[in-house]
Amino acid sequence: MKAVIGRRPPINQEESDMTQLNETTLKDLVDRILGDIGGAVSVPLVRIGDALGLYRTLKEIGPVKADELADASGCAPRYVREWLAAQAASGYVHHERGLFSLTPEQAFVFAEPDSPVNLIGAFDTAAAMVENQLKVQAAFKTGRGVAWGDQAGCMFCAVARLFRPGYVNALVQDWLPALDGVTDRLKSGATVADVGCGHGVSTVLMAQAFPNSRFVGYDFHPGSIAAAKAHAEAHGLTNVQFEVGRAEDFDGRDFDLITCFDCLHDMGDPKAAASHIRKALKDGGTWMVVEPIAGDTLEENINPVGRLYYSASTMICVPTSLAQETGLALGAQAGERRLTEVIRSGGFTHIRRAAQSSLNMVLEAT
Repeated sequence: MKAVIGRRPPINQEESDMTQLNETTLKDLVDRILGDIGGAVSVPLVRIGDALGLYRTLKEIGPVKADELADASGCAPRYVREWLAAQAASGYVHHERGLFSLTPEQAFVFAEPDSPVNLIGAFDTAAAMVENQLKVQAAFKTGRGVAWGDQAGCMFCAVARLFRPGYVNALVQDWLPALDGVTDRLKSGATVADVGCGHGVSTVLMAQAFPNSRFVGYDFHPGSIAAAKAHAEAHGLTNVQFEVGRAEDFDGRDFDLITCFDCLHDMGDPKAAASHIRKALKDGGTWMVVEPIAGDTLEENINPVGRLYYSASTMICVPTSLAQETGLALGAQAGERRLTEVIRSGGFTHIRRAAQSSLNMVLEAT
């Protein structure tokens, strides 16, 4: 048989796939991934800068040469030069004519602990998520959870640091005043339970702001309660205490206000928690539920905040819930509609969104 001149050999699948590629779309995807990888490899560098006081020192003495920052921070010059180059390339540090400094905006993010957009805690949380990978990866196969107490060693302090700026800037000033009559009760003297209090950041902030009220923080993780007690003692507070307790059966009754900050979706049985919280409130009492901001559908949450929360939920929230009884695993992007269903199942009849921020929604239940 004679060969047919000019006939192209059959196209294999790989070549066929290549002919269907949109080069512009591919380039955009690769550029985005390179940006993501650049951010990922910045995690240890940002944490080093925070731990060694490089951001803080640069804010105080900049603009400076790299060797001057090294001298002022007590670090080796060669490391500091390379660190600064990476920070400048990331846009985290300003570089001009051989001098390095922090712009006011960069300082607001990296060098001011009480700034509402201080994001050091997010880098700490990202590092803890990487450390947690093997445990969660194994859970993908078994379907079981990873208990809060078994997660990466610094997960608890990282999460506390992540949420602290939001609480410092919004809890007393915006969120509590948005609740019906709650601030007046706190000023005159109320009893408050902060359920799922973690390291007690939210509890201590409320106790400082309302000295006539009494506060008790509950958390099922003994290590977090120990940290919360130390936190309260460091501030010399006498109107707050912390106890180990689960959301579905903590001790105490007749509370004027019960709060849950960024933890309802982590609970194994949030419906049982809602029921117990309803019974623990006085008649006319209020339940304040602070949860990650989210729409009710995936499409509504395909945005930078949703990306952050879905990832954290995969690595932290869902494994934590699945490790508990029931394991409802609401996830960090449950959305207001699903959260309202859970809250209503506990016997609450009036639920509304009282406030919100770029990262949180505040629900009031009575």
